[in-house]
Amino acid sequence: MSKKKETGVWEGFKAFLMRGNVVDLAVAVVIGAAFTNIVNALVKGIINPVVGAIGTKNLDGYSTCLKEPCKVAADGTVTSGVQIMWGSVLGATLSFVITAAVVYFLMVLPMAKYLARMEARRKAREGTHEVIEVTELEVLKQIRDELVAQRAAAGRGPR
Repeated sequence: MSKKKETGVWEGFKAFLMRGNVVDLAVAVVIGAAFTNIVNALVKGIINPVVGAIGTKNLDGYSTCLKEPCKVAADGTVTSGVQIMWGSVLGATLSFVITAAVVYFLMVLPMAKYLARMEARRKAREGTHEVIEVTELEVLKQIRDELVAQRAAAGRGPR
């Protein structure tokens, strides 16, 4: 009996894994992880130098001392005072905005346009079929009416 239960659990697990949304989610996670490297390189190679033209290339260096005196040790830890590291928040925000923009403009928007185009084609095809069916039905009615009229003219009348 336990063998049958194990088989049922295994089959259920296989069915769960083979569902389309689980596989799609796994692919999305892998692509997202790889995409993070691209965005980080973009921020490090382009955004930070542009910001560095105004100040420093490392956004983590921007901070404000909330409670004096702010003393930072050689390893970067704050030894006294309260320091707000708003530069690292700015860098993370820029990374997020860039990631969101790239995902939207390079993935979401083209896919939405593609799906809208496919839906329009599908509706056009359905509309074409309806017109053809209606047209065929109308033609058949006209043929029937003509045959009835011919029979009546020939004196035989409808049966």
